[in-house]
This record gives sequence, C-alpha cells and structure tokens, in this order.
Amino acid sequence: MSVTSHALSHADDLADFVAASPSSYHAAEEVARRLESNGFVRLTEEDAWPTQAGGRFVVVRDGAAIAWAVPADAAPTTASQIFGAHTDSPGFKLKPKPTTGSRGWLQAGVEIYGGPLLNSWLDRELRLAGRLALADGRVVLAETGPLLRLPQLAVHLDREANTGLALDKQFQTQPVWGLGDPSAEDLLGELAGSAGVDAADIRGFDAVVADSARGAVFGKDDAFFASGRLDDLASVHAGVVALASLAGAWTDSASGERIAVLAAFDHEELGSSSRSGAAGPFLEDILARVYASLGADATEQRRAFAASWHLSSDVGHSVHPNYAHKHDPVVQPMLGSGPILKINANQRYATDALGAAAWANWCTSAGVASQEFVSNNAVPCGSTIGPITATRLGIRTVDVGIPILSMHSARELAGVSDLYDLTRVAEAFFAG
Repeated sequence: MSVTSHALSHADDLADFVAASPSSYHAAEEVARRLESNGFVRLTEEDAWPTQAGGRFVVVRDGAAIAWAVPADAAPTTASQIFGAHTDSPGFKLKPKPTTGSRGWLQAGVEIYGGPLLNSWLDRELRLAGRLALADGRVVLAETGPLLRLPQLAVHLDREANTGLALDKQFQTQPVWGLGDPSAEDLLGELAGSAGVDAADIRGFDAVVADSARGAVFGKDDAFFASGRLDDLASVHAGVVALASLAGAWTDSASGERIAVLAAFDHEELGSSSRSGAAGPFLEDILARVYASLGADATEQRRAFAASWHLSSDVGHSVHPNYAHKHDPVVQPMLGSGPILKINANQRYATDALGAAAWANWCTSAGVASQEFVSNNAVPCGSTIGPITATRLGIRTVDVGIPILSMHSARELAGVSDLYDLTRVAEAFFAG
C-alpha cells in the first residue's frame, strides 16, 4: 500500500502540531496561532465583537478553542457546519506541592488524568507543560524539555513482571526528575524557568506530563505514524488544516451557504463537564453571539440549528492482530483503509441513518474511502463529545474519526493515509 507525498507531508505537519501542543492549553493556543496566520482574527469573550458577516475569527477559553468563518452573504438562518474534537489526552497532572521524593531521588507528585494505559508511560523521557497563573495577573504557558521518567523495576527484582504487571496508582506512578533533597529543590522552578518567570510569582498552575519524543513515520511503505496525544490531536489538527485551507473562500466579498465552525474542547477524557468542555456552555455561547451578530432572533437561531451539522471527530479502534476476539467479528476497521463512521445502538455515538448518509456523501465528495466501527457486544463502548453536543444544542451529529492502535497509550499508532484522508473529508464537510 503506497502512501502519497501529500499524506507524508501532512503527517510531518501533525508531528509539529503535537510537539507544539503538550497540554490542552498549548493546543488551544496552537490552533489560534495557526489560524491567525491564515487571516483569522482573535477575539476575547469580554469585548464586543464585529457585527458584520464576512469574517474569520477564533476565541480561546482555557484549554479549548473555537474558530468560525462567516460568509459575506450570511443571513440570520444560515446553517453551520461544526467540526468538533478535543484537546486533552489521558496521562498525569501535577498535584499541589508536587516536589517530592525519597532515598536521594527527586520525584514529581502527580495525579492520574483520565484513563491512561499506565504501563505505556514507563521508561520514557517525559516533559512538563501547562499554564502558570502569576501574582501580577498574567497567565503564561510553560513547557520543559525532557525532564522526568517513570523507571520500571528490573525483572531481577520482580520475576512476575512479565506475567501480570499492575502499578499502584499512588506509589508507583511518581516519576523521578533529579537527585537531591526535596526540601531544598522546587519542581515548579523548572517549569517557571522554562517560561522565563520566577517560581515565587506562581499563584496557581495546571500542568501535565507529556511524552517528549516527536511523532514519527515508520513501517513498510511508510504506512504508520506513532505519536503521543493522537487521541485527539489528530482530529484537532485535521480541523485546523481543513479550515485554514478554505480560509480564502471566506473573504469580505465571498459568498457561501454555511458558517464553518471548528470546536476544539477540553476535558473530554473526564466526561466534558467543565466551562471549556463539550458539556459546558462554550459552543452555545459562541454560536449565540455569532447569530446575534447576524441579527437573528431566538426563532431564527433555532431554524439555523435545525439545518446545521456537527461532525464529532475522535479516534476509534482498529482491529488488533493479536486480540481480534476483542472486536466485532464482522466489522473490523483497519489502519490505512480510511476514516471511520462510529456507530452504537445505545447512542454512545450520535450517528444515525441520516448521519451515515451525509458522511457517505462528504467522503464521496472528498474522494475518500471510509469504514465503519461498532463494538463487540461483550466489550463496553466508550463515548465522545458527539452525544453531549447533540443533547445540549439539538444539532444533528455524526460521530467519526480514524482507526488507531494503542489508544490511551503514551504513544499511539495511526495510519498515515487515514490522517490525511480525515482532513480531506473535513474540507468537504466545511465546504457544505
């Protein structure tokens, strides 16, 4: 199976995107930075917004970002095409008073974030990243280089390690970051130094652990792409690239049938219930202000919502060659065979027949093959932002994504061609 030069270039750009996005806060800022370089204007929620159609805008709220492009001839009932994804990934977050250690080791006090595969974080060089709230009211982003490691106990000291490794979540997940006396050292100083600020000025922080290795293409015919945080930066990146590539269509003189919206939420791995999560008011707040700027009343906004679509994009499971019995015996998506349509009878995914038909049309328009994903009946199905936004806004929603292996690992595995094909479908989706 050959991989095109376009797909390889896209994977290399995704590696850059992930490297620039070690935390959800960095990811939201990277979304804004890339779109601003393509003519989007950053707005703040505290200010009054432009009232005319024909603009491209982006707003960052904590670790989430929402961008939109309004056709010049947009009306109060113009529908929206919303591409949704999330910026967070399972892993570890720093606890208060994170400088700890014993026996001459400096360690980091961390709390488990979401549902990571704990053993996948062992024996990797890790970095810290997040935001620092300072005494003068500023909030700055900070990220270190390789700093931490979770060293595994040698097999000589644990002869059962290969038959049933189980890490204690409190005592065996605290990474080392140096040698010395914890009472005389400060882990936050390392993070503050990376941002060029004084640790004494930190009044609050949100910091996570991230893999420090860059994403890489490998395998026969360059078929594979491995990276941290593919769940779900692969989808965020697809949405950003697609929206930026179509930016020229939304000039002051351009016309169009739909408002293109990219919604990159935080906290999906925790259930999305936050001010920057899909269950929170962020998207609804933005859409309300967008439609108010078009002169829409409540009825006209609801008419627009009724004609809108939300494409909820997140990763799904490729069939695993060593664990095929964990998958549905018939529906078995494969890496390299196209993006997936995610289906669940119990509405863990929001896809229905109308959504499946719409997805097929967008894929056909993009010239992309697609696959279906459904869970084995004996294996519980996860969920996404799709049912949450469908419930909150009443907008028709389709759950899609790419198939991967090693989901929730520190380093996940995707197909190079699937990543590029998802972006192509996102372009067709935005184009309406």
